[in-house]
This record gives sequence, structure tokens and C-alpha cells, in this order.
Amino acid sequence: MNPLETLGLALGAGFSSGLNLYATVATLGLLQRFGVLHLPPGLQILSHPWVLGIALALYLVEFFADKIPYFDTIWDAVHTFIRPPAAAILAYAAAGAASPEWRWGAALIAGGVALTSHGTKASARSAVNASPEPLSNWILSFGEDVLAVWLTWMATAHPLATIIIVATLVALSIFLLYHLFRFARRALQRLLTS
Repeated sequence: MNPLETLGLALGAGFSSGLNLYATVATLGLLQRFGVLHLPPGLQILSHPWVLGIALALYLVEFFADKIPYFDTIWDAVHTFIRPPAAAILAYAAAGAASPEWRWGAALIAGGVALTSHGTKASARSAVNASPEPLSNWILSFGEDVLAVWLTWMATAHPLATIIIVATLVALSIFLLYHLFRFARRALQRLLTS
């Protein structure tokens, strides 16, 4: 892989890992397994039947956990300590042929991008959980899954486009996080003053 492909894979897999790590790993493994793409040597293990089976099983658990209001908040809180480090490991493995400083750089970037997407997802989900109907929670969950799978595929097929898309998504995430935190702060102030 050339540096552009590595960066595209690191950013795409990083962002999608922050949304749904297990869908990202399963998508990469399935694309490799069925010969749609050839992953870097450090990631080819993702197509092993055991790794695929575990990733798909955990994806199914997450699929249902994400649909249950408030439980999804607990799930996301626990995954704050899983998704960003896993994204960093994926990027480090993807950059296997690069020099150590580039591998560590890719890992740090992917971990940071995953933390940004995960933080935005968790914050948006907490805000949506305040609504009494479950439909918006389900729609958001399906959208996250589709975005994670699509972005993972994009990272492998169109790395330059993925870099641009992820940069845009990170900027949008920062914008959303800023406004979600302002909303939460105002709501907390109103609660404390009443």
C-alpha cells in the first residue's frame, strides 16, 4: 500500500470504528475473505474464520444493544475504552510496511478520529434518548451501521475520497459536539436553578 492508501484506510477505518468497531472489522474481513480487496499483511488476519465469527457475533450484540434507549448509553460508555484503541491498532497494523514513526502517527490519528466519531455518536445518542419515542433512536442506529460499513469499503476502494469525507465528517462532528455540549450545559443550568 502506498502512503495515500494507508492514510485513507487509517482515517476511514478509524472513523467507522468509532461508530461501530465490530461492523468495521467484519467488513474488512469479509472484503478480504471474498477477494474484493487485499488488505495489508498486518490486517489479513481479519479474514480468519475465528476473527470474522467473533466480529459478526459482537456486531449482532451491538446491533440490538444500540436499539435499546439508555442501554445504548451504557454500551457506548464502556466502548469509549474499546473503540479508539482498537482503531489505533487497526491503523498500526495497516501501516505495517511503513517506518515506525509513520505507523505510530497513523495509530494516533486513527485513535483520535475514532474518539471524535465515538464521542459524537455517544453524545447524539444521549440527546436522542431524551425523546419519548424509540423510532429516532433506531433510525440513528441504522444510519451509524450503514455509515460504518460504507466508509470502511470507501477506505479500501477510494482512499483519497475517504480522506476528504473523513475530514468533512470530523469537522461536522466537532461542530455537533460543540452545540451538544452547549445544549447540555444550558439544560443542566436550568435544572439547577429551578
